[in-house]
Amino acid sequence: MLPLTCPTQAYDWGSTDDIPGFQRRSGDGKPVAEVWVGTHPLGTAMVDDGQGGERPLTEVAGELDMMLKILAATRPLSIQVHPTAARARAGFEAEEAAGIDVTAPERVFKDPQPKPEMVYALSTFDTLVGFRPTAEILRVLMPLQHPLTDSMAKNLRGNPGFAGIVKMLESLLHEPPSAEVVKEIVEECRRAVGEGIDIKRAYATAVEIEEFHPGDVGVVVSLLLNRLTLQPGEAAYLDSGIIHAHLKGMCLEVMVSSDNVLRAGLTSKHVDPVGLVQCLEEGMSRVARVTPQLFGTSTDVFSPAREFALSLTQSSQAEPAGVVLPARGQRLLVCTGGELALLNRRDEMLHLRRGDAAYADDNDGELRVIGTGEIAQAYSPDGAAGRLDDLL
Repeated sequence: MLPLTCPTQAYDWGSTDDIPGFQRRSGDGKPVAEVWVGTHPLGTAMVDDGQGGERPLTEVAGELDMMLKILAATRPLSIQVHPTAARARAGFEAEEAAGIDVTAPERVFKDPQPKPEMVYALSTFDTLVGFRPTAEILRVLMPLQHPLTDSMAKNLRGNPGFAGIVKMLESLLHEPPSAEVVKEIVEECRRAVGEGIDIKRAYATAVEIEEFHPGDVGVVVSLLLNRLTLQPGEAAYLDSGIIHAHLKGMCLEVMVSSDNVLRAGLTSKHVDPVGLVQCLEEGMSRVARVTPQLFGTSTDVFSPAREFALSLTQSSQAEPAGVVLPARGQRLLVCTGGELALLNRRDEMLHLRRGDAAYADDNDGELRVIGTGEIAQAYSPDGAAGRLDDLL
């Protein structure tokens, strides 16, 4: 078991206080958006080299297939899609051949990996996930008295379903409405909210987003998307090809170790609306929520994909012998609350407090946790300590 020192990302949508507070330190007034726990080349965790310095986790673990992040947003993130494996590989090879530096702002495919991901809420967490059904989009558009929304509704009636919704999105991104038109639509949304009318929070969402991104086409696009609110302890899975935009809150993200993002609104970063549309896959937030399975009596396991799983284990003094965690193999761990100690198969001990991260592998065998608190563990489902079904 090795304690990790993990890099942070200072994106403009980050919080000045949430992550520093989570890590039990004072902020410097600058936004801290993410902590990267893993071996991605754009943000690799470090371990003690035993000589008073540090070395990359890759020297110990190799290149991990998964990554764990701590994310804190105080304003909406970009409207985005992550590519499938085939698109990621083709896009990466094309940009490599074109000689675009991997750190260049216009670089889209930073690696050849897809990026399915799951979010686990540490606070109330709001996000937009997937397109609303055709009938619901029409219900959203009809009360808004504006030529653009009238035209959108007319086009969708003539071409309903997923293909028609994508066509509508493509039209919005190809010829974005002016800032004045976006403002007019927001005023219609504000009027509807004032009259006590809202369709599954579509209008309130547009009003909220416009405060941070006035005049942005993403404000109008948000009307087409499902708003999903996760309470602490709840999770949602965002597969490759699913359009989404996180709005606010703090969460853990577990994902394939990738930084491939295609954006098309609500951002100051490079946008690729054509690429985003090409990467879209059908998906609805109705199935985004992930229901955990119980491992033992103290651990929830969220395992929505073959690439990764996330376990959350509660520990207390009621279990002085410790709680067994449900995995072996390579694991990334973050203490999400309290003060805990990890014990490996040799009874070696690693103390962790809220915000601390660690790495474990096959040499550690089965891990136990003692103390009072909570620990999150990202791992490959193939490294599970046993079939969950056998424990239910």
